Amino acid sequence: MNLKQRNLEEIANRTLDHYNQRAEAFWEGTREHDVMQNIAAMLQHIAADDPLTLLDFGCGPGRDLKVFAGLGHIAIGLEGSARFAAMARSHSGCAVWQQDFLKLDLPDQYFDGVFANATLFHVPSQELPRVLRELHACLKPGGVLFSSIPRGHNEEGWNDGRYGVFHDPEAWRRYGSAAGFVELTHYYRPAGLPRERQPWLASVWRR
Repeated sequence: MNLKQRNLEEIANRTLDHYNQRAEAFWEGTREHDVMQNIAAMLQHIAADDPLTLLDFGCGPGRDLKVFAGLGHIAIGLEGSARFAAMARSHSGCAVWQQDFLKLDLPDQYFDGVFANATLFHVPSQELPRVLRELHACLKPGGVLFSSIPRGHNEEGWNDGRYGVFHDPEAWRRYGSAAGFVELTHYYRPAGLPRERQPWLASVWRR
């Protein structure tokens, strides 16, 4: 694809507006989701001593941010939606940086782990290599990136008011490797179901 700057701004603005308008309903629909499998998958591969410094990339209303803080880690959220950012601060008590995924301003070699649960698929494929390099740079050497994305056949575009890319596993692996990450493991969710009923691809990567 060849998206111009105005197209990228529209993608970000419309997608964030979708979440801002539906913030309360989203929170009610997702607050009880159990993603401890994903949290454990990231934490078990981080070799640094506790407390870890973790970035919840696209933290939403703060569900997982609160879990990380409750485990004794230094948890920071990053969220583009103003409504979600305010909710996450209130719910978790953690710092939340309000940043557009396409305009990141991250410190170098700062985090032990980046938790990107159901978020990176909103990044247009054209911009994904840059965004992954920025996440790579914000990790300490040996740091870990967790990602969970809805898998597909590399379809890209608008879906119910949100922009998304549905990568297949091979394409996702190429993006991660090209950004300098080394894949540690991957699996499909929800656990315990036949593959055709597991729409989510989870993967763990080391800087």
